[in-house]
Amino acid sequence: MRIALISDIHANLHALDAVLGDIDARGDIDAIYHLGDLVGYSSNPNEVVARLRERGIAGIAGNYDSTVATDYKHCGCKSESARQEELAHRSYEYTRSAITPATKQFLAGLPFSLDLRPLGGHVTGPRLVLVHGTPTLSTVYWTEDRSDEFCLKMAAVVALKAGDVIAFGHTHKRWHRIVEGIHFVNTGSVGRPKDGDWRAGYVRVSVGTGEATVELVRVEYDVESAASGVIAAGLPTSSRTFYGPAVSRRQCENTNRSTNRLDSYPPDPVERWVLAVHERVAPAFEQPLLPLTHTASRILAITGV
Repeated sequence: MRIALISDIHANLHALDAVLGDIDARGDIDAIYHLGDLVGYSSNPNEVVARLRERGIAGIAGNYDSTVATDYKHCGCKSESARQEELAHRSYEYTRSAITPATKQFLAGLPFSLDLRPLGGHVTGPRLVLVHGTPTLSTVYWTEDRSDEFCLKMAAVVALKAGDVIAFGHTHKRWHRIVEGIHFVNTGSVGRPKDGDWRAGYVRVSVGTGEATVELVRVEYDVESAASGVIAAGLPTSSRTFYGPAVSRRQCENTNRSTNRLDSYPPDPVERWVLAVHERVAPAFEQPLLPLTHTASRILAITGV
């Protein structure tokens, strides 16, 4: 069975539609599932939920979905500074005020996890387990630097064995590892990746008869329209500190103002993503977007870095 997994859309309808278009164009997927965090940070939470419902795409709740649905005090997201926390809370309040009662009800009804059995529950065939963070909490970050021991500990929570697959998101950084025959797959992010590549990401998994296979896919989308929607919605865009170490004052001072580019890409992957989006979005605006800090503050609410 060939399954497409999409996660962390974060109200980015343009990215979601591009991913669904890529899945449809390939024409070889049997089912699509989402791994949560459908809303937050971008400007189309209701439209994203509506699209998934139109397509009959089942899935699970991310931390953002469950906190919005239960009117929790914050989104359960990790912030790296007090200012970032403040702006994250503003985005959270925007989402809470923007969603319709129908969207909120839908988010509240999402399960914590899914246990898929492609060969049917009447046989002991391979399983595909879907969670947002880990099998214990949706807010735990299962990053690539976690040890094999940690992975096996999480696998034991849901009684996985060799040949099974567990997929998760939340970190917005995709990766795949096999430990003792179990596949561990971080699906990355559709709407706000943090791995240095601005393109939307999703995963194709083949599981059933034979060895499971995993393919990590990237898709270009209309990032200019997504950014414009964020700006029009009045989402927080005024402080670069909200977006992590994307653009430093020193780098802006080194900006080549004739080409609107930096002299060289910095090593941090988030910085590379910011600069890639800057180059892609700058021509869409009527006036030059310099200095680069101003550009980042205008366009990068869709990342929520």
